[in-house]
Order: sequence, then structure tokens, then C-alpha cells
Amino acid sequence: MRRGEDARSTLRERQGRKLAALLGAIVPVNRFYAEKLAASDVVPADIRGLDDLERLPFTTKEELQRDQERFPPSGSNLSYPPERFTRLHQTSGTTGQPIRWLDSREDWAAILDCWQVIYDAAGVTPEDRFFFPFSFGPFIGFWAAFDGAVRRGNLSIPGGGLSSAARVRWIVEHGVTILCCTPTYALRLAEVAAEEGIDLASSRVRGLIVAGEPGGSIAAVRGQIETLWGARCFDHWGMTEVGPLGFEPLDRPGGVHLIESHCIAEIVDPATGRRLDGPGRGELVVTTLERRGCPVLRYRTGDIVEAAAEADPEAPFDPLTGEPYLRLEGGVLGRTDQMVLIRGNNVYPGAIDAVVRTFPEVVEYRAEVVQSASGNRLRVALELRADAAGIVGIQQRFARAFQDRFFFRPDVELAPAGTLPRFELKARRFVIRPEGAGPECEKSW
Repeated sequence: MRRGEDARSTLRERQGRKLAALLGAIVPVNRFYAEKLAASDVVPADIRGLDDLERLPFTTKEELQRDQERFPPSGSNLSYPPERFTRLHQTSGTTGQPIRWLDSREDWAAILDCWQVIYDAAGVTPEDRFFFPFSFGPFIGFWAAFDGAVRRGNLSIPGGGLSSAARVRWIVEHGVTILCCTPTYALRLAEVAAEEGIDLASSRVRGLIVAGEPGGSIAAVRGQIETLWGARCFDHWGMTEVGPLGFEPLDRPGGVHLIESHCIAEIVDPATGRRLDGPGRGELVVTTLERRGCPVLRYRTGDIVEAAAEADPEAPFDPLTGEPYLRLEGGVLGRTDQMVLIRGNNVYPGAIDAVVRTFPEVVEYRAEVVQSASGNRLRVALELRADAAGIVGIQQRFARAFQDRFFFRPDVELAPAGTLPRFELKARRFVIRPEGAGPECEKSW
């Protein structure tokens, strides 16, 4: 097998062939892309490889939302007749109107293939037992992760309809070894376990695969999760629109690799849309290659990432082809639509989370940006563990730690125990509102 830059060249050639085949298959049967490419004067037959990729226009979430409003309920980005589709999911609605997404049997099988890569990278064995502690609904969440574990032959336990306390007991009683959830809910379950007198660090759980929000690659967050659970934390990245594409290898923590046999990944300047030459930080853009029923071409994910060196000889690789996968240092670093300017500083929710999680006595928090003519202000409410209520000076210590990171101090207050909301899937702790406005004017994520 070839490794390094030679293998990257092989990968790019293979991606180019897949891209040309994808365009030939979906145009003209896919109305959304037939019209979109025609409006951009793009002839699909002229796209023969990755050198032609930038001739394709970007696809945005707003476009897909407008398309589904125009052609309800699922839009015109459909390459097959309705009877070919077997799965329907929708986005979480964290940033705007939810988008519905359909998958054919073949598309879903390709998604499950990605989960095999994710599980292999985490060292999953036939003896592992999975637990999925969330209510299964239209949000794609860990639906594919569940099916992927079942396809491997692993015992897969759904936790829908159970309280958090009951889920903790099931994890212990059934000898669960692998947990799939959001970073927020991993911390919430640990909080509940402490209230119930259960020591999760002595359970059989050896790995947590976390996704849905930044945290799995944030050192302070993953460190807290690993300490509370006595287990390894694995970050994972995916979206309803592109599928499960990011994984963290057992032997290479602190970053996410992309399964490029199933996608083309680009990193672009968020302001100009120009592709970065070589390693650098920018917005992740994804073209799906194996999901033809509802494909996306050059989809602007809104996620800020930083690419490691392309020719990394130690990068995980496709076992069939020897093609190394691109590594994103630190996973997802933030989102283009969630950056807020406060006192001259660009602040992302994930960066605030990283500061909060260095204080183990904090079990939950809320960050509120108040907008005014004189500039944005930040208020942070901290809720402490029940046994930490008597700690003196934590507000001052937190404010100093925050200042060391961002060069300004927020207003810090303590919230009464149990008053801040808890979250099962994606957390919505970060709130923006105009000064003097009521809750109806808030925007949160």
C-alpha cells in the first residue's frame, strides 16, 4: 500500500471519478441540482475530476430550507421517486428551520459503512455492549450509530423513554461498555450518577463516542468526561445533510479524521469562499459521494476547522486502498454563525465551554450576551455541585480565568442548585438578546 502524498494523489483521482459518476447519475433527475447547475452555466459532463470541483457552486443550508418551502415537504433535492426512500430524518433546528432528509436503502447502507470505520477506529470488539441514552425521534442523532452497532452484531440497548437515573442504572446493570451521546449528556449522566450514589468510574464503560456539539475534542471537556467515567472519550463529527464522516482513532486523540472515501472535503475562507492552499483554519465544505438520493455538492457546513498536514504518514487510512484520511486538529473549533464579538474579541460557545470545564465544581452554566449600542456584554451563570455550594471565591476565580483567555471579564453569578436547564441532545446554553428585550427576542444555541 502507498502512504503519504502518493496515496493522497490516488485518493484525489478516485474522488474525482466518483464525483463525475455522481453528477452523471443525479442530473437531470434531481431537479434541485439540475436547475442549480444550469443557473451557474455548469455542464455536468465537463466536471471530470477534482481540478474542476471549484467550478461547481456552493450549496447552503438556506438554499435547502427555501427549496423545501417551495416544494413541501421534502424539497426537490431528490434523485429517486418517493418509493425508493426508506428513511426520513430532519435536522435539529439549532440554526433555523429544520430540514427534512430522505435516504434510500443503498444510501443508508453507505452510512452504516461509515459507522464501521468509526467503530473500528475506537477499537470496538464483538464483546462490546452499546447504550444509546436518548429518545429516538426524527432528529437523525444516533439512529445510524444504533443500526451500525446492530449490523456488527453487538448488543445495542436503546434508552428512550427512561429517566436519566434509570439510564444510569441500566448502564451498570447491563454491563454496558460503549456509550453514544452528546458531551453535555455524558456530563449530565455523571451528575445524576453522583446523586444516586453510583460510581461510574467503576462500571464496565470503557468508551464514550460523543457528537452533536463541540466538546469531544476540547481538552477540558473530554478530560472531565474521562475522569468522571473512568473511560476513553472519542469525538465524532457528522451532520444530517452529509452523514457520519468524522472519527477519532484510539491511538491519536485530540482530533477528528474524515472518511474521504465517502466525501470530498474542502476548507475555505468563510468570508471569500476561496479554498485554502494547504493546511489552515477555515470553514469545512463537504461533497457527498455515496449518498445519491439526497446528495450535497460543495455544502457549506458552517463548521470552523483546522487541517493538519496533508501528507501525514501516521494518519489512519482506508484498509482497502491505503489512502490516508485528512485530520482536523481539535475537531470542530466553532461555527461561522455562532461567533460573537465581545470587547474586541471573537468568542465562540466552544471556547467558553473550554473555560467552564476547567472548574469541576460547576455542573451546569448559561452564557448570555447582551447587545447594546455601547457594545456587547457577557453574563455567565454558574450552577455548582450540591457538595460545592460552600466554595468561596469561585466567581472571582472564574472571572480571572476567563480574562486570561479572552482579555476581558464577564459578569459572573451563581445560579441556585437545579435551576439551570439540562439537555439530552444538543445543549442550548449560549443566548444572545438585545438589552431590555424579553425572552421572545432571544436567539440560543
